[in-house]
Amino acid sequence: FLDKKIIEIVPLAYMRGRTLNNAFMILDEAQNASAMQMKMFLTRLGVKSRTIVTGDITQIDLPKKSDSGMIQIIKILKGVDGIGFVYLTESDVVRHHLVRKIINAYDRNGDVKKQK
Repeated sequence: FLDKKIIEIVPLAYMRGRTLNNAFMILDEAQNASAMQMKMFLTRLGVKSRTIVTGDITQIDLPKKSDSGMIQIIKILKGVDGIGFVYLTESDVVRHHLVRKIINAYDRNGDVKKQK
């Protein structure tokens, strides 16, 4: 599929100037995308295309959480017709059963970043 360009993996830096028609675009682990990167990605959407943006706002590594494009799109695009948001919780974890307990423990004791 990669050889025939049915599936294409493209870094955000190479998305500028493109329009993706008849495409299914996925931006994974987007919590660290800047506001400009997020806007650039979302505006590549062409005719008959769909997009999914995934990320965990509790795992933002940017100096200021407010710089996250993901945080901004939640505020800016909420309520826009044709755009939806799905929020997952620790009950959606499908990794090792201890991961759910680890997430709950962090939630109870505060995030590591907040303690620094």
